Amino acid sequence: MLANFLIGLREGLEAALVVGILIAYVVKLGRFDVLPRIWLGVGLAVALSLGLGAVLTFGAYGLSFEAQELIGGLLSIIATAFVTWMIFWMLRAARGLSRELRSEVDSHLSGAGWGLVLVAFLAVGREGIETALFIWAAVQASGSTTFPLIGAALGILVAIVLGYLIYRGVLRINLTKFFTYTGVFLIVVAGGVLAYGVHDLQEAGFLPGLNNLAFNVSAIIPPDSWFGTLLKGIFNFSPATTWLEAIAWVVYVVPVLTIFITTVRRHDARSETIAPRVVTEGAE
Repeated sequence: MLANFLIGLREGLEAALVVGILIAYVVKLGRFDVLPRIWLGVGLAVALSLGLGAVLTFGAYGLSFEAQELIGGLLSIIATAFVTWMIFWMLRAARGLSRELRSEVDSHLSGAGWGLVLVAFLAVGREGIETALFIWAAVQASGSTTFPLIGAALGILVAIVLGYLIYRGVLRINLTKFFTYTGVFLIVVAGGVLAYGVHDLQEAGFLPGLNNLAFNVSAIIPPDSWFGTLLKGIFNFSPATTWLEAIAWVVYVVPVLTIFITTVRRHDARSETIAPRVVTEGAE
């Protein structure tokens, strides 16, 4: 529930910030007539995300066990790739996101502004598709439906409230730190989703080594215990892990987390270098 809450919160806040930027800019320009276009694009993006979630949930019914495991494993790997791309994209694009969106709005404001439907649809739809795919993979990995979906829904609701408060100027959040901390957490969660996807592919017979265990700590961490359920729900930890699952987790988490932390430190160092120069130039 916690993992899905943070997924919903992060992705929802990204979408809320995008919508807030679009609305604030067109309001500043006095183009109130195009606001319905933006909301139409947002609505279509939400509908697409819900539709994708429904297809992922019900589309595999009637297939054989091996086919379901194969599809589930491949989608888990795709979800891991999506969330990894999203984490690094937001880290790189956060500083120039507002400027980029304003530029797109300017290029679509001629006439009735129907192009803004596409701008809002693409901006919000990207977040929605990533959210639907990753939450579906997390739900499959946890083996539960109710609590992960409740967590994701609560995260999205909190994100909407935070986005509105930020838009109204009531609340200020250090978004750089927020996306950094949640990025680290999501990398670890994504590693668990990837390992679970590998396990699915092993059960489908697509990958070997289903019975070759790297470790089995089921006696210490029973899968049905509260702490076993907690580790499974948050990090997709399996007490009985195959060698291939363990290798996939390490090969993904260690380099990706190292690159992420290094990139964050590089950005922080660059900001510290630029800030004194700006102050000095202002003093001169």
